[in-house]
Amino acid sequence: MSSGPHIQIFDTTLRDGEQCPGAAMTGRQKLEVARQLARLGVDIIEAGFPIASRGDFDSVQEIARTVRGPVICGLARCVNADIDAAGAAVKPAGKKGRIHVFLGTSKIHRDFKLGKARHEILRLTTDGVRRARRFTSNVEFSPEDASRTEIDFLVEVVEAAISAGATTINLPDTTGYAAPEEYSNMFAQVIAQARGSANAVFSTHCHNDLGLAVANSLAAVQAGARQVECTLNGIGERAGNAALEEVVMALHTRADFFAHAHTNIQTREIVRTSRLVSAACGFPIPRNKAIVGLNAFAHSSGIHQDGILKKRETYEIIDPEIVGWGKTELPLTKHSGRAAVFARLKHLGYTLRPTELQAVFIRFKEIGDRKKFVHDDDLTSLVGAQIHVARETYSLESLACQSGTGRKPVATITLRHGRKILSAQGSGDGVVDSVMKTIDRITGLKGHLLDYSVRAVTEGKDAVGEVSLNVRFATKGEPASGRAAATDVIESSGRAYLAAVNRWLAEGGRVSSKTRSTLASP
Repeated sequence: MSSGPHIQIFDTTLRDGEQCPGAAMTGRQKLEVARQLARLGVDIIEAGFPIASRGDFDSVQEIARTVRGPVICGLARCVNADIDAAGAAVKPAGKKGRIHVFLGTSKIHRDFKLGKARHEILRLTTDGVRRARRFTSNVEFSPEDASRTEIDFLVEVVEAAISAGATTINLPDTTGYAAPEEYSNMFAQVIAQARGSANAVFSTHCHNDLGLAVANSLAAVQAGARQVECTLNGIGERAGNAALEEVVMALHTRADFFAHAHTNIQTREIVRTSRLVSAACGFPIPRNKAIVGLNAFAHSSGIHQDGILKKRETYEIIDPEIVGWGKTELPLTKHSGRAAVFARLKHLGYTLRPTELQAVFIRFKEIGDRKKFVHDDDLTSLVGAQIHVARETYSLESLACQSGTGRKPVATITLRHGRKILSAQGSGDGVVDSVMKTIDRITGLKGHLLDYSVRAVTEGKDAVGEVSLNVRFATKGEPASGRAAATDVIESSGRAYLAAVNRWLAEGGRVSSKTRSTLASP
């Protein structure tokens, strides 16, 4: 056991991470991610922003009801309706429920966003924390844009929040503006000057606009912060948040430098959790991403390879197995039965309903007929595509394409809509374009493709091709994301686009970007 301070890991993947444009998850996906976060060992899960939508409220409530271990937190502005919604949403968690209230405190926020004077901010802080205390004794307060707030006023706000009953004080770098030394000094000054600071846990929440989120978070730890707010893979608003895996492994690897500070994170679950989050939100992990990227422990230089062969530590400061990298167990084949596939899915961290298991198994068999082995990454991709869809309004019956040099691509598609079988033929600028336009022709929608990416899930010419995309179907609506996997990338593209169609129809259009921006957060 480490003799140093315990650093609580507050995961906000499901709240701040999900606010990243195009990263929205279904309630089903959020629950899967929350369960894996519990296995990872995070101390607090910020499950969502209950007032933002009915879907957010339901997701937070379901996670509070079913996920055991971590504290379950809901975010709220210092607005009565927000706080009441958060209180109701986290209520099933009992003593493990937390309400996180926030309020802008910097001069630019006071003058231009809120139109409030200092004394009004102090009153709203006190009232908001006291109202949250009606629901739970576990209340966190964030002075939004703390890093740009005058230090004397920041101390006043923190004192007011603690006096009203806040047990955790978060000092966020909301805009990613701070530099490590000044951010560290801010924490040191507030902790030293604010009355009652010894009765609260201080927390850091950093954004990555200047690429300093992890550095700032670690600087705050050195200054006395005992909670770090972060997300898997660093996803989040704009350039993202501090990456959980980087913060945790920095503390783990450089315990000598960070006064032997330690966390409860089960590090061998990091890679698995990272991949699950990537699959759920449809954001591929960059190959050069620290800790979890495919190149994180790859060595191509002859000098490096020679050193690694002689002693791993010459060029690796982390043992890959510690974070969950290692040899994949024996892959499945088309002859593998349901029990073997279901057991493997359970090992990978998935808890699926019988109908979902059956759907994945059918797709597994289809993939197995086309390639020799079905690896863990293939299964992860299939599951990610399956739980990505809220409800199937349309399902793919068949897809055929004709294309060639100097020939206009033509797609012929048949979809099932309830008991109806609908077919159409269409052309486009390319094969993928013709597939999407033909689906539009059948469904009567007109999607505008915002983002499209394809990657090989595993090595080999028979690798499964995974397509992730974002589509806007209404000018004022949020983009709908889709994901699918198949050995044929044209089929993957069609299935992914159809998944986006189904998601948009199931949700009836998401909160507009403009509306969401009014619910800005730490």
